[in-house]
Amino acid sequence: MTVAYPRKLLNTLGAREILSQVVRDRELHLVTLNRYRYSEQRSCKDLTDLIEQLDGQPPELIRDLSRHISDEARHAMWLTDLLVDLGANVGLPPGSSYIQEFERLLDSEAVDLGRDRDEFLISVLAAINVTEKRGCEYFSAHIHALKKAPQTEENIKIRETIERILPEEAGHVRWGNRWLAELARKSPEHAQKVDLAKRKYGAVEQAAFESGMDITLGAEIRRVEKLMAIAETMPLWQRPQYLMERLPQTLLAPDLQQTRIDVVQRAWKRDPQAFLQKFVPMFISGISKPSTSKPENAKATA
Repeated sequence: MTVAYPRKLLNTLGAREILSQVVRDRELHLVTLNRYRYSEQRSCKDLTDLIEQLDGQPPELIRDLSRHISDEARHAMWLTDLLVDLGANVGLPPGSSYIQEFERLLDSEAVDLGRDRDEFLISVLAAINVTEKRGCEYFSAHIHALKKAPQTEENIKIRETIERILPEEAGHVRWGNRWLAELARKSPEHAQKVDLAKRKYGAVEQAAFESGMDITLGAEIRRVEKLMAIAETMPLWQRPQYLMERLPQTLLAPDLQQTRIDVVQRAWKRDPQAFLQKFVPMFISGISKPSTSKPENAKATA
C-alpha cells in the first residue's frame, strides 16, 4: 500500500533546515507559531463540518472525530495562551493561507458524500492524514531547532508547548493510518482507491505547502507544475475541467503577489542593506539549499 510522506520544499529544503532559520528570527518565529495556532483552530471547524455531513454514520468514526476536535481545540488554546503571554499577534496570519490553498486545489466532486460513502471516507481521511503528517514533521523539526537554539526562557516555553502537542498529533496520524487500512481491507477495489487517494492528496498537500513557502521568481510556473501533478492522479476525462477551473488563479496567483509585496515591505523596513544583499539575490535565484562547504550560499535561506 502507498505510504505518503511530506516532501522537502522544492525537493531542496527540509523541515529541520527551515526551522533552524525560523527560530533565529523572533518576528518570523512568532508568525510561525501563529500559523500553527490558526491551523489547529481551523481544523476544529473543518472536522465539525465533516461530522455534520456524516450525520451519525459510522458511529465509531463520529466518536473518533469528536475526540480529534477536542485535541485540536486544546492545542489551539495552548498556542493562543503562549502567544498572548509572549505579546504576539493572534489575528489571521499574514501571507498565503496553506488551508485555503489546500481547499482550492481539492476536487469537490470527488469528495461528495452523495456518490459513495466509502469513497467519501477514503478521500477525507486521506486528506486529513497527509496534513497531520506535515504537522508532525514540522513540530518535530521545531523542537529539534529549539534544542539547538539559545536556551532562553522564551525558547524553552515555546519548546515545552510544542512538546505537549506533538504526541497527540502523532496519535492522529496513527489513527488515520488505521482507518485507511481498514477501508483498504474491504476489497481490492477499496485498496486501489486508498492508494490513489494517498497519492492524490499527497500531491495536493505538497502544492499547498509550497504555495505558502515559495515566493521567489518563477513561483507561478512551479505552482502550475504542481497543479499538473495533481491532475495526473485523476482519470483522463476529469483532468480538463479540473485544470480549466484552477489554472487562471494559479497563473495570476493574487495571494502570491500580495505576499511578495508584504514581505518586501517588511524586509526593507527592517534592514535595507540586508534587503539588497540577501533578499533580492534570493528572490532572483530562487530557494537553494545551504552548503556547509560554501558559507556564502547560506544567504539564500537567511
